[in-house]
Amino acid sequence: MARLLSVNVGLPRDIAWKGRIVHTGIWKDPVQGRCKVGRLNLAGDGQGDLGGHGGEMRAVFVYQIESYRHWQDELKRTDFVHGQFGENFTIEGLPDDTVCIGDRYRIGSALFEVTQPRVTCYRVGIRVAEPRMPALLTSSGRPGFYFRVLEEGEVGTGDEIVKVAEADERMTIAEINALLYSSDHPRERLERALRIGALSPGWRWSFEALLKGKATSSATGNAGLAPASAAHPVAPGFRPLAITAIEQESADVLSLSLRDPDGRPLPPALPGQYIVLRLRPAGDGPPLLRSYSLSGPPSAEAHRISVKIEPNGAAGNYLRHHIKVGDFIDVSSPRGSFILQSGARPVVLLSAGIGATPVLAMLSALAAARSPREVLWLHAARDRQHHPFAAEVRRLMRALPQGRLHVRYSRPDALDKVDEDFDAPGHLSQSAFEAVGMPRDADVYICGPNRFMTDMKAALAAYGVAPERQHLEIFSGGEALNPGIVGATSRAPHPPAGDAATGPLVSFARSGVAAHWNASAYQNILELAEACDVPVRWSCRTGVCHNCESGLISGAVAYGTQPLDMPPDGNLLICCTQPTGDVVIDL
Repeated sequence: MARLLSVNVGLPRDIAWKGRIVHTGIWKDPVQGRCKVGRLNLAGDGQGDLGGHGGEMRAVFVYQIESYRHWQDELKRTDFVHGQFGENFTIEGLPDDTVCIGDRYRIGSALFEVTQPRVTCYRVGIRVAEPRMPALLTSSGRPGFYFRVLEEGEVGTGDEIVKVAEADERMTIAEINALLYSSDHPRERLERALRIGALSPGWRWSFEALLKGKATSSATGNAGLAPASAAHPVAPGFRPLAITAIEQESADVLSLSLRDPDGRPLPPALPGQYIVLRLRPAGDGPPLLRSYSLSGPPSAEAHRISVKIEPNGAAGNYLRHHIKVGDFIDVSSPRGSFILQSGARPVVLLSAGIGATPVLAMLSALAAARSPREVLWLHAARDRQHHPFAAEVRRLMRALPQGRLHVRYSRPDALDKVDEDFDAPGHLSQSAFEAVGMPRDADVYICGPNRFMTDMKAALAAYGVAPERQHLEIFSGGEALNPGIVGATSRAPHPPAGDAATGPLVSFARSGVAAHWNASAYQNILELAEACDVPVRWSCRTGVCHNCESGLISGAVAYGTQPLDMPPDGNLLICCTQPTGDVVIDL
C-alpha cells in the first residue's frame, strides 16, 4: 500500500551561492496536521522560478522514500530530512519505474494526475549540497514526478494513496525520463508518448521536436533539449575566402562580396544567418572575431556581408582601410537560428540601421520565390545618407505580389523627400504599426540596436503580437538565461581579472572578448564565460538540460563530465567542457 509520509511546503527565499543571490523555493519543511491543496499549490507553498517549476501541470512534486534510501547509500549520507529534494509529498511506494503518466490517485479528499518527470536544475544540487545531483537524479531513473490537481481538497501525513484511474497508453516516469534525456529516441516510443493526453505541454513539445528531427535530418544531438540558438549546428573551422567586390552602401555601411578562390561551392546558408570573420590586424597578435549577417540572396557561389563602420570600431575600420579586392579573409560556415520560417503566415521585417542586413537576406529569398505571402518591411534610419540598400529593397519589393515598404527617418535632411526617400519622419512605434495596418498574426523578424529591439518588443506586445511570433537577432552576446539569479548587475563582456596570458585562448565571438584558459581557476568554459560577464544560458550545470548548448566555431573541447546525450558535431555544452587548444565559441 502506498502512503503519504510527509507533506512539505516552503515559500521562496533568497540564498547566497557562488557570490550571487538565488531566489528559490526548494527549501520545504514538513507540515503538522492537514494541508489544503489548491489547483496550483499547497497552502503555504510557493515556487521561486515559475518558468521551471509550478503551474497547473507542476502543482505538486512527489519523491519516494525508497529513492532517499538509494541516495543515502550512494552518497554515504545520513542527514537527509523530508523535503530535502524539494518535494511537496514524501511518499512510500509508487516508484518511478511503475508510476505512469496519466495515472490518477486519490489522497485524502484531493484527486491528482501524474503529468511529467521532474526536470532537475542546479538548485537541487544546492539544497542537497551535491553539485552533481541534477545529473545523478536524471541518469539514475529516479527523478520523481509531478502531480496536476484535478480536485482540490485536504491531505495529511499517513494518508493512503489510492489509484483510481490510469492512462490507456502506459509509459512510466522512468521510461519518459529516459526517452528525453538518454541518447536513445526510438520513433515508436516517441509516438506512444505523444498519444498520452495527460503529458505536460513542455514534454510534449520536446518529443515533437525529436520526432520532427527524425523526419527531416539524420544529425546527432537532442532536438528536444537544444535551445533555438543551437538548432542549426555546422562543422567547426574557418576557410579562406577571397574578396571579390567592395561597395559603399551608405555613408557608414560597406558591403564585401566573398568567394572561394578555387571556385568550390560555399556552405548553404538559410535566410537570416551570419558568418564569423577571423581578422588579423595585428599580424601575429590575437585575432579579431566578428559576426556579420549575410546580406545577399542565398548562394553557393558567393557570400555578401555588410558592415557598419563605427568611429572607434576596430574591425570595421580595419576592413575599410586595409582590406582590398583580392585579399583573403578567414570565414566560418553560416550559422544562427534567426531564420525565415516557412508557411503562409504574413511576414513583417522590422529593422533599424545596420539591422537591415539579415532581414534583407530574408526579403531576397521571398522575392526569388515570388512568394504570395503578405510581406511588410518597416525600417528606421537617420536620413537618406544613412539608409543602406534603399534601391535594392524597392527592386525586391516589386517581385512580391503582396509586398509593402514603410521607412521612417528620425532626422531627415532638408533634401530628403517624403514619399520618395522615406514615408514619414520620426520613429517606429505602436502608432506606426496601426498607421500601416501591420498584421497582428504575422511572424515578425526584428533586428537593430539593443534599445530599438527593446522598444519594438514592448510596442509589439502592446499591439497584440504574440511573443512566440516575435523573432529577434541579438549580436552583442545574445539573451542570458540564469534561472533564479536575482539582483545581478549587467556588465559589458570583458577579459577576466588576472588573465595570465598563458594557456589556450577561448574567444567568445559574439561578445567580442577572449580570455586564456586557467584550469586552476575554472572547472569548465561556463565558469570562464561568467568571469567575463558573457551572456550565457544554463539551468542544470551538469550536462543534462542542454540550455548551455552553443556553437563551436573552431577548435576542440574535452568533456570532464560526460553528458547523458551528446550535442551534435559543431556544438558543445559549455557547462561540462574544457578547451584542448584555442577555441572560438558562438557566444
